[in-house]
Amino acid sequence: MKTIAIILFILMYVLMVALKKRRAIIAVSTAVVFIILGILPITEVFGAIDWNILMMIFGTMVIVDYFIESKMPNLIADKLLNLAPNVMWVTIFMSLFSGIISAFIDNVATLLMVAPVGLAICKKLKISPVPMIICIAVSSNLQGAATLVGDTTSIMLAGAAKMDFNDFFWMHGHPGIFFAVELGALATVPIMMYLFRNDKEPVSSNEKTVVTDYVPTIMMLGHVVLLVIASFFQNKPEITNGVICMICGIINIVWEIALSKGTDSMWHSLKAIDYDTMILLAGLFCVISGIEKVGIIDDLAGIIATTGKGNVFLLYTIIVFGSVAISAFIDNIPYVATMLPVLASLSAVMKADPLLLYFGLLIGATLGGNITPIGASANIAGVGMLRKEGYEVSFGDFMRIGIPFTLTAVVVGYLFIWFVYA
Repeated sequence: MKTIAIILFILMYVLMVALKKRRAIIAVSTAVVFIILGILPITEVFGAIDWNILMMIFGTMVIVDYFIESKMPNLIADKLLNLAPNVMWVTIFMSLFSGIISAFIDNVATLLMVAPVGLAICKKLKISPVPMIICIAVSSNLQGAATLVGDTTSIMLAGAAKMDFNDFFWMHGHPGIFFAVELGALATVPIMMYLFRNDKEPVSSNEKTVVTDYVPTIMMLGHVVLLVIASFFQNKPEITNGVICMICGIINIVWEIALSKGTDSMWHSLKAIDYDTMILLAGLFCVISGIEKVGIIDDLAGIIATTGKGNVFLLYTIIVFGSVAISAFIDNIPYVATMLPVLASLSAVMKADPLLLYFGLLIGATLGGNITPIGASANIAGVGMLRKEGYEVSFGDFMRIGIPFTLTAVVVGYLFIWFVYA
């Protein structure tokens, strides 16, 4: 049975890489085969799925859609543009702005909010938007790991490590992964200053965005505050964070229906939810539970421990930079979902702090997708947006910015996590 499970698991990964638009169907189909073969008993399917994670994703996506529609991000962008003396600083400010937003909402949603502003600026100045959009995409990926609600991988980490919102800032008496990510982000500023040192054209913004509905902004801030407050309560139900996000999303829907006296906005928001990702995760939870049940996770942990030769630093280094290499070409969601239980088992074998390995995984996997245009959904969306504008982005164009960004941020985060948690 173990051999069959391994073959099915590898086949699932190969198909997900080859058929990216069918990842959810492939994961669920594999889960169904696992159930039929008895690798995962049908009675354990419900418990295998992490409903807290799915509820958090659903509720947050609803809030994000209304936040985008409210035009508040555009208003903030207008304010930032007035602070920039030239194109180089516009690119830097827009990149940092997208990073700050992506620390609290989905990376793709962040790109969709900020990139149109960048395109408008570049059209006005009659310059290529390729570098600016790439920077915005890379920055949105970079800071997604900073907080509990910033990225799906962060939500999965929180579930595995039993982390609350505050734990991303302060964990077990030490600065959390938030600071590793932010230090990495700040370290990329000199990189951008060098890459765009010749872009000194002056720029200003005369357009003023009008925000007519502030409720989405209140709900965006409100659900973050509630997650912070929930962090202080011990022994709370595991679905607490999911319930908070769901309730805030529902309140937003009800308010918008009452405000517009119709359901158009509700359907727009519900259609904007990334159901594929949710279905993909549900399938992966079942598959991973199945391979864990037959002992594959423990076997893999033993192999990695042997590769690390009992040296925690070497093991940590392999996890970080191995994750960078893998995530440059494979979507980090299934990769992180697979590796989290492996690292939990591995930390027990090595008698190492699991947080060191968990954080190393997130640093490598989340930032690693920035190397290539296919390594992260935000990169794919950004390249697609540029293609619609008539600009084809090659691997070389993307990697010219992606590689220095990634290596700088990863090395800074890698060193921070090691010195704080080793």
